[in-house]
Amino acid sequence: MPAHQRPTLRELGRRSEAAAPVFRALRGDDGSPPGAAAPLPLLWGARPTIIVARSGQRDVVTAACPAALDLGLAPGMAAAHARALVSDLEILDADPEADRAWLDRLALHAARYWTPAAAVSGGDGLWLDLSGTTQLFGGEERFAARLLGFLKRLGFTARVAIAGTPGSAYALARYGGHASSVLPEGREGKALAPLPLAALRLKPEALAAAARFGIERIADLYPMPRGPLARRLGRAAVERLDQARGFVPEPIVPVVPFEMPEARRALLEPIGTAEAIEQVISDLLADLVPALRERGLGIRSLVLRCDRLDMGEQVIAVGTARATRDASHLLRLFKLRIDRIEPGFGIEAMTLAAPQVETLGAEAIGGAAFDGTPRPPDLAPLVDALGGRAGEAALFRLRSIESDVPERAIGRAGPLAKPEGWPSWARPIRMLALPEALRGVVALLPDHPPRRFAWRGRTYAVVAGDGPERIHGEWWRRPGEMWAVRDYFRVEATSGERFWLFRRGDAITENTGDLSWYMHGVFG
Repeated sequence: MPAHQRPTLRELGRRSEAAAPVFRALRGDDGSPPGAAAPLPLLWGARPTIIVARSGQRDVVTAACPAALDLGLAPGMAAAHARALVSDLEILDADPEADRAWLDRLALHAARYWTPAAAVSGGDGLWLDLSGTTQLFGGEERFAARLLGFLKRLGFTARVAIAGTPGSAYALARYGGHASSVLPEGREGKALAPLPLAALRLKPEALAAAARFGIERIADLYPMPRGPLARRLGRAAVERLDQARGFVPEPIVPVVPFEMPEARRALLEPIGTAEAIEQVISDLLADLVPALRERGLGIRSLVLRCDRLDMGEQVIAVGTARATRDASHLLRLFKLRIDRIEPGFGIEAMTLAAPQVETLGAEAIGGAAFDGTPRPPDLAPLVDALGGRAGEAALFRLRSIESDVPERAIGRAGPLAKPEGWPSWARPIRMLALPEALRGVVALLPDHPPRRFAWRGRTYAVVAGDGPERIHGEWWRRPGEMWAVRDYFRVEATSGERFWLFRRGDAITENTGDLSWYMHGVFG
C-alpha cells in the first residue's frame, strides 16, 4: 500500500504506547470520581534544603528551597537557628564562584543573541540594555516571556522586569511579586512607592538606621528633604533613589564576548545637523576600517550610539548581507537612517561598534575569471541599500522544502542564498498564501476540469484544461490528512488567464474530501 494509505500500528494489532491502568475506572478511596486528578506526591526522600555561607563567625542562610520557605526559613537567617526550627534539614555549602560562572555564561549568551549590552547585577541577576532591540522579538512583553521560557528550559526559575532605569528594574524583579512585569518609562516613582526600602540596594547600616526612624517603604523617602535624608541614611541612599527614578544616570559595565571593534569620537562642540552627523560617521568609519583590515575581519552589523547633552542617547544600527569593509558603502547605509536620530540639545560624543563580524580575506573585485568569462555582478550592495529603505525582512528568496503539499513546499531564504532542489513539475508563478474558495463551479466528475467557476466576484468560462494531478495529505503531520486528497487542474479561461485550482476529494470515496473547489495560483 502507498505510505499515505497505511493504517496505524494500532489498527494492525500492534501497540507501541503504554496500556491504560486496569483499575483506572474504579472510584478512589476518598470517594473521588474515576479519572480524578490526584495531587502530586512529594519526591521520596526529599527534604527541605538550604544553602549556607560563612559570614564572619557564623553560617548564614543564603538560599532556601520552596519547602524550606514554607517552614519559615528565609535567606539571612542564621544556620543554627534554621537547624533548631527544622530537624530534618539538608544543608549545602554555597559556591559563589560557580554561581558567578553561570551568570557570566548567561550574560555572554545575552550579549551574543539578545542585546549588545549585558552585565551581571548584584551577584544573583542580569542587567540587559534592551534599547532598540525588543522589536526584534515582538515587543517587550514577548521578549520577557521568551526569556522566562529559555531559563525554564535550563532549569532556572526567574523574574523579569523591564523598566526605564536599572534601579527600578532591579527593584521590581526582586520585590515586585510578579514573574514578568513591564513598566513604561516615566512611571518609576509610582511603581517603586509601595516596595520595601531594601529594593534600593542600600547597605545594611542604612537599612538599620531607616528602621530606627520608622522608614519602611520607598514612598516614605519622597517627602523628606535631601539634606536630612543624607545625614540619616547616607549619601548613597539619596543617589540610589535618584538612580531608580531616573534623575541620575546609572551606567552599567557590560560583558564583552570578544574584543569588539569600536571607534569613538568626543566632540569639542555639540552637533545636531544631518551634515555634521554624517561627517562624524565618516571619520569613525575611517578609524574602524583599518583596524578591521589588520584583523582580517568584515562587518555584518554596525551600531552607532550618540550621547546627547541631556544624558540621553540615540542608537541606530545597520546590517549587511555579506561581510564587508567598504567604508563608502557603509556610509551610504547610515545616510538612509540619519533622519531617525533625534539630537535634542546636541550630541557630544558618538561611538561606532561592530558587534557582528566575520572573517574576510582578500578577494578579486573586478576583471574576469581564469577562463575569460565575466564575473557576475555583486548584488550585496544593492541588497543592503534596499534593506535600508524597505527593511531587511522585505528582501528574501524562495527555497524548496521537501513536501508534497504546495503551500508547505516553499519557504524563505536569504536574499543572497542560492536555493537548489526545485521540483520539475509545473507550478504557477504566483501562488496564493491561502487557497480561496470558488463559487458556482460546473464540472464533470470525477476526472474532468471545471467548465465554469466564479472567483472574486467574476465568472470565468474554461476553454482548456489539464489534469488532474493528485496530491495526498501528509498523514504524519496530523490525523485529519490521513485520507485527504487534492486533485489539481491547470485551466485556461476564455479571457486568456491561466489558473491553478484544485478539488478536495477524489469524487469516489467520501472521506477524501467534500468536493469543494479552490483557487491556489495564477500562471503568467
